[in-house]
Amino acid sequence: MKAMSIGKLRGLQQLADSSGILTVVAIDHRGSLQKALNKKNPAAVGYQDMVDFKLDLCRAVAPFASAALLDPIYGAPQAIASGVLPGHMGLLVSIEQTGYTGDSTARLTELLPNWGVKKIKKLGASAVKLLIYFRPDLKDIAARQLDLVARVADECIREDIPLLVETLSYPVEAIGENSTRFAALKPELVIETARQVTALPIDVLKAEFPADMDYEKDEPKLLDYCKKLDLASRLPWVLLSAGADYVHFKKQVELASKAGASGFMAGRALWQEAVQLPSRDARADFFKTTTASRLKEIADIADKYGRPWYAKLGPADGAFAPAAEDWYQRY
Repeated sequence: MKAMSIGKLRGLQQLADSSGILTVVAIDHRGSLQKALNKKNPAAVGYQDMVDFKLDLCRAVAPFASAALLDPIYGAPQAIASGVLPGHMGLLVSIEQTGYTGDSTARLTELLPNWGVKKIKKLGASAVKLLIYFRPDLKDIAARQLDLVARVADECIREDIPLLVETLSYPVEAIGENSTRFAALKPELVIETARQVTALPIDVLKAEFPADMDYEKDEPKLLDYCKKLDLASRLPWVLLSAGADYVHFKKQVELASKAGASGFMAGRALWQEAVQLPSRDARADFFKTTTASRLKEIADIADKYGRPWYAKLGPADGAFAPAAEDWYQRY
C-alpha cells in the first residue's frame, strides 16, 4: 500500500464523490475562453465578463460535480466569496500561467507570477493543478517540463496538498501539415507521457484520451489503448476532455473508466456551445439545462465503470494506515 500523508489524503477525499470517483468540472480557462467569447477581439472580453461566465457555470453544476477546477484570477476567490461553491465541493486551483512560452513546436509551461502552492493551500483549496504541454520524444524540452513538475511536486509535499498534473501532447509539424502522422503517434505519446510523469511524486494524472477518435474508430483497439495507459500510469488517473465535443467525450469516459480511470475533469465538452449564445441569461439557462444534464450523464458512467482513486494505491475500501498516537508532534 502506498503511504499517504494526512493533508494529501484529505484533499483527494474532497475531490471525489462518495464512490471515490472524481467528477470534476474544469472552469480554469483564461485566454482560450476570452478568444471563444470574442474571436475578433478577445481583449474586449472584460474581467467581469469572465467572472460572470465562471460563476454562472459553477452555480449550475455545483449540485452534481464532486469538485471544480478554477483559476485564481477570475474563478476561485470569486466562487468562494459569492457562495456558489458549496462547502461540500472540492476545489482545485491552477498554478500555471495561461498558454506557453517558446515555439509552438517546443512548448514550455511557466508558473503564474506572484502565485504558488503556498497561496493555493492558504485559500483553502483541496489540490493544486499544473498543466504541462509534453512530447516525450522532444528530450530536452521534456526534461525541462519534468523538472518543473518535480519542483512543484516538492512544494506540494512541503505544504501537504495534492498535486494533479494535466498533460497535453501537440504536433511538431506546422498546423495543417501531416495531422494524420500526429494522430497515429497519439497513443504512443499519451502512454509514454503517463509513464514518465507518474514516476514523479505527484498524486493524480489528468490524462488525454490516448487516441484521436476521428483517426481510430475501432472500439476494441481504443479500449486497449486505454488499458495500456492504465498500466503505464503508476498513479490514479482521470480523463480530460481536451476540447472534444460531448458525444465523443461521453464515449471516451466510458472506455477510459472501463480501463481503470478514476473519473474525469470535463471542460468545453460540457459547455462550449454556451460561448456562442448572445446573452448572459441564455448562457446561464444552457448551463442549468444542457451542461448539468451532460455532467450527470457522464458522472453516472464514471461511477458505473470507473475505479476509485484510492484503489490504484492499494486500499480497496479507501482506508489507509491509521495515524500514530503522536503523529501531530512530527507533522
